[in-house]
Amino acid sequence: MTAADELRALVEERVRAVREKDGTTLIARPTEDVVTFDVLPPLSSRGSHATAGHLQQWFDGYRGRIDYTVRDLQVHAQSDLGFCSFLYHVGGTLTTGEAVNMWVRATLCCRRIDGRWRIVHDHESVPFDPATGRALTGLEPQ
Repeated sequence: MTAADELRALVEERVRAVREKDGTTLIARPTEDVVTFDVLPPLSSRGSHATAGHLQQWFDGYRGRIDYTVRDLQVHAQSDLGFCSFLYHVGGTLTTGEAVNMWVRATLCCRRIDGRWRIVHDHESVPFDPATGRALTGLEPQ
């Protein structure tokens, strides 16, 4: 299996884990000093401990299953360094009854450490309207 194949498997693992609300699998990939720029507050966080708490809060905000689908995955890897960029759809019903249906941009920067790919930088974003400053969460991929 090539490094690129291993990184594709990492993304597939992430998709399964989100759908199953499996925080244990998700927090096993980031390094202890991972830098995260998430679509949810705060602006940034550092460390896998922050990721774990934030992840559980996100899961708890949904009534049931979270729809999580990846598309347009691009993987680049050389030796022990690689990155994955993709769009993901997240959907479901929040505990407030509000429906979520949005696309997010994501990039994972990864390093192979002791033979296993780990996430060292996780960046997610949504586009915004420069005239209003509001997030454009209703955009669809083309």
